[in-house]
Amino acid sequence: MTGLRDVLDASVRGGALPGAVGVVARGERSDVAVAGAGSVDGAPMAADSIFRFASITKPITAAAVMMLVQDGRMALDDPVARWLPELAEPEVVRTPVSALDDVVAADRPITVFDLLSSRAGYGFASDFTLPAVQRLFAVQRDGREPRSFPAPDEWMAELAKMPLLYQPGDAWLYDTCSTLQGVLVARASGQSLPDFLADRIFEPLGMADTAFMVPAAKRDRFTSYYRTTAAGRLELGDGPDGQWSTQPAFPLGNGGLAGTAGDWLAFGRMLLREGVAADDHRLLTADSVRLMTTDHTTAAQREIGALFLEGQGWGFGGSVDIAVIDPWNVPGRYGWVGGTGTSAHITPSDGTVAILLTQVAADSPVAPQWMRDFWLYAGRHAADV
Repeated sequence: MTGLRDVLDASVRGGALPGAVGVVARGERSDVAVAGAGSVDGAPMAADSIFRFASITKPITAAAVMMLVQDGRMALDDPVARWLPELAEPEVVRTPVSALDDVVAADRPITVFDLLSSRAGYGFASDFTLPAVQRLFAVQRDGREPRSFPAPDEWMAELAKMPLLYQPGDAWLYDTCSTLQGVLVARASGQSLPDFLADRIFEPLGMADTAFMVPAAKRDRFTSYYRTTAAGRLELGDGPDGQWSTQPAFPLGNGGLAGTAGDWLAFGRMLLREGVAADDHRLLTADSVRLMTTDHTTAAQREIGALFLEGQGWGFGGSVDIAVIDPWNVPGRYGWVGGTGTSAHITPSDGTVAILLTQVAADSPVAPQWMRDFWLYAGRHAADV
């Protein structure tokens, strides 16, 4: 019978990946497989190798926002202008194809719920040619290069000069709302985002290797990151002593974390326990987890960003399977993928967590075959763990 190691080895032998770590866990049992190396010419991969999480950071940031809701610092229907005054009087392009100076006033304020559900009006639609989307590329830079972002206040000032692509609540748009959630957490809590996440999530869950930078003492475990050239070769995008070697000016809530498969597993298991850590310490209420893992979109809202979604809606910080269009889709499966070649999902109906960490950049919102092969394996073999 083909095992998880065989699935990962096939992708490494074929040259698509230098290495990978995969986890399929159910309850307290887990199947962990390691293949290849941490770099093209480096040491063998290990189960505790550190990867750039990229967008599987998003569910963690959303959990932080929900903690502030639980603390009474904010409510879901609160306008975000209290903490993000740059967004107090947003303007919206008259139609999605309108020029940037053809704007109308927003119908209503942007709320915390809008940010969490990625429906604030800022973000990427499927059509990259729209003027407001083209302008956004200069502001919402590539999260795989965190040093390309200015400090949060400067970034907020840049974003505030842009009109919304859609009225608040009208469309699901990708990425920018998660960046805004990170700023919201810092301003509402009075702590930096790294400190808040460390205090409220990483330390209670034992996520010892997850942070916005990788210190020198851990860089022997930090994998290199690659892009695929037009000729199909892997070229180095960032090494262990690169962009994650110092604390960034802007800790990105949409994708700035680095960590291990075991760390994200601890977070996923906490969600499956309805907010409770392994030591019975409660981080989130059951209602908070339910809100995070429930689809909050309509078919019309999803269609605007359909390029990023395959049979999925969106909860808070992650997608939610709502249509079984592929064998690995299970209604209610929650999680997301990252542009550095990462994937992390929980499936509440069968109590599983499936994590794949690699170090090869995605060159399309459509998942590569090697990631689909992992999802297929995880879906078929979760019961065997």
